Amino acid sequence: MPTCPAPVRPLDPAAAAELTTAAAELLAEHGSATSPELLAALPDACARLGSTVRQALRPVDTADGLFVLRGLHLDDTELGSTPGHWSTAGDAGAVWDVVLLLVSTLMGTPIAWDGQQDGRFVHNIVPSPGHENEQTGASSGVLLTPHTEDAFHPGRAHLLLLCCMRNHDNIATTAASIRRTALARADAEQLRRPVVPILPDDAYEEARQFAGRPAPVPTLFDTPEGPTMRFDPAYTPLDEADDAWRGAYRRLEEELARVSVAVSLAPGDVLVVDNDIVVHGRVPFTARYDGTDRWLKRASVRVTGRPTRPAAEADEHGYGQAALLAFS
Repeated sequence: MPTCPAPVRPLDPAAAAELTTAAAELLAEHGSATSPELLAALPDACARLGSTVRQALRPVDTADGLFVLRGLHLDDTELGSTPGHWSTAGDAGAVWDVVLLLVSTLMGTPIAWDGQQDGRFVHNIVPSPGHENEQTGASSGVLLTPHTEDAFHPGRAHLLLLCCMRNHDNIATTAASIRRTALARADAEQLRRPVVPILPDDAYEEARQFAGRPAPVPTLFDTPEGPTMRFDPAYTPLDEADDAWRGAYRRLEEELARVSVAVSLAPGDVLVVDNDIVVHGRVPFTARYDGTDRWLKRASVRVTGRPTRPAAEADEHGYGQAALLAFS
C-alpha cells in the first residue's frame, strides 16, 4: 500500500466493477475515448451509476482540499509500455480515459484546451526525453514546483484529477492546501493585491506567443468557505513586484512547503485535487525511458456556478486560449 497522508475514499469491489464496466461499455459502443458521441453520452451513463459511486465522488469536503479514490485495479501487464511522449500514447489505456471521464462528469464538466495535447480531455503525463528540466508534466529530473493547474487562465479547472497507470518507483505527487497554512494577516492582505501576472507555462506554445498585455492577478481570494489561491511561482515575474509583496509571496511559499504532503499513488488510484485550494507538484526522479516509467492520466473539471474566484477574472483574455467543454 502506498504512503498517502491524505484522505482516502475507498470503492468496494462492486462499485469499482460498476464504474469500470460502464467505461468499457461506452468505449465498446463508441470506439474511441475521444469520440464526440462518447463525450455526449457521459451524463446519461453517470445517471445510471449507483449511490455508492456517487457518495465516493461527493465534493472535496475537508481543509486538505483533496482525496484519493482507491479501489480501482488495473493489470500492469495488459497496459503496455509507458509512452515516451504524450503524442505517441494513442489509445493506450483508453478504458481508463473513459473511467476518468466518468469520474470527472460525476463531479462537474470535463474541460480541455485547444492549445494542449491536441484538445484531448484526458492527458497522458509521462517523462519525455529532452524535457527533463522543464516545469511541465513531461519533466523528471527537477522538482515540479507546487502550482495551481493552468494558473494563467481565468477558465482553469476547479478540480484536477490524476489517475495512476504505473508508478513502480513510488514517485510522489506533492500537495499543499492554503487552508492548512498559518499565513500572517498582513501577508494575506498583500497577496490579495493584483500586482503581477501569471504567464502561460511551457506546455502552451501558442499562449506564450500571445501579444496582449498580461494582466496582474491576486494570489489569494476570500470566500465564505475560506481562502482560495492562484499560484505558480515558476511562471510569475516576481522581480516586477514591490518588496512588500515579494516578501509575503516568499512567506506563502514557505508555509505551503511546511504543510505539504506526499501522495504516492498506486495503479488505479485517482487523486482529486481542489485547484482553488491546493497547489500540487512532483518530486524529481530519474527516468529510464524503457517503458516502465511513471504514467498518469490527467483530467480537468469545471464546476458550474462555483463562487471561488474574483469577479474581475471574467475580464481576462486568457492569452487567447479557449477551454473546450466535453458536453453542454
